Amino acid sequence: MEIISNRVRNMAASETLAMTQTARELKEAGKDVISLSIGEPDFNTPEEVKEAAKQAIDENWTHYPPVPGYPELKKAICAKFKRDNNLDYTPDQIIVSTGAKQSIYQVVMALVNPDDEVIIPAPFWVSYKAIVQLAEGKSVYIQTKIENDFKVTPEQLRAAITPKTKMMIFSSPSNPTGMLYSHDELKALAEVLRDYPNIFVVADEIYEHINFEGKHESMAQFDWMKERTITVNGVAKGFAMTGWRIGFIGAPVAIAKACNKLQGQVTSATCSIAQRATIKAMEMDPKTSKDIIEMRNIFMKRRDMVFELLQQVPGFKVRLPKGAFYFFPEVSSLYGKNVPADSAFAQKYGKTKIENSTDFCMYILYDANVALVMGSAFGDDKCVRLSYATSEDKLREAVKRIKTAVENMK
Repeated sequence: MEIISNRVRNMAASETLAMTQTARELKEAGKDVISLSIGEPDFNTPEEVKEAAKQAIDENWTHYPPVPGYPELKKAICAKFKRDNNLDYTPDQIIVSTGAKQSIYQVVMALVNPDDEVIIPAPFWVSYKAIVQLAEGKSVYIQTKIENDFKVTPEQLRAAITPKTKMMIFSSPSNPTGMLYSHDELKALAEVLRDYPNIFVVADEIYEHINFEGKHESMAQFDWMKERTITVNGVAKGFAMTGWRIGFIGAPVAIAKACNKLQGQVTSATCSIAQRATIKAMEMDPKTSKDIIEMRNIFMKRRDMVFELLQQVPGFKVRLPKGAFYFFPEVSSLYGKNVPADSAFAQKYGKTKIENSTDFCMYILYDANVALVMGSAFGDDKCVRLSYATSEDKLREAVKRIKTAVENMK
């Protein structure tokens, strides 16, 4: 008798976390592994945010907070939305959760019924498809191309819509591609959705502040989309606060209430100290904050360096990302090639031919000791994801190792 539920047995584990774990195990075995698999800034939380957390402890903010978040934090989030995005939200439209992942999960659970269709442009963040699956919805993928910067076109969006379409989920700046939508590109998609008033949009904006092009653009800025767009954000990426576990949504009141109801039965409120610290983070203006500007500038410098290096790797097709801290090179021209018979990959897997992105990533991991993530995890097996959230020295060495391993393929 199978004791584990079907919904869990049928759900894939997070491939990004799995690759990170494998890399850690190799490190523990004595291998000099450079991990480019994890989506985490290699910066520390700003000092003023840490001081706010210390103050919260001293002031005994250690009791249960309200389920949707402290009123002061929700007001600060509303002010952030107005300052950074020119979006008008009221505190009753804000729900603070334990990370943006929980925020997205609750929105999908609140809106999607069994067999509802959810449009997801591919490549996509790995958890979107799993969350839709848990809600018993059906993911409808729109395959994009590297030549189009991995962005969905209005024609593709319209062709994917059916009477069962309930929602669209996308991120900008994007994980895994690093691409972002301009005002005109978003408006073109919004114009398509104008004709389908029953479709909701989950706009994942967690990488908002790591934007190398200038002003961030939000789907909710368009009048006809405001009441059916759920804007998801948090402090993990832009404020180097991954471990604090704070995400939030701005949503129509009915949806916010539904998420609050669900959260009340699942986790209740998120950490009180993290919430108090996040008030300070929300007060940091990305246009003037030294910490935010410095982190963005360092990421941009690394991006430019890695872009130049990756173009020298045989078989890599690369586009210049406009935000986040990822490259998503196409490597499918290397599929069908063989690796040395005495390679660690061949010894472990009993094969020499590289057939897909998983094979390629495992070859690079075991023979170059560099951890990437297979593109199949993000819905595009032609590519692999590389995070440049680490030092320049490590990035140079990592790409050097990758280049050598690729050159050893025949």
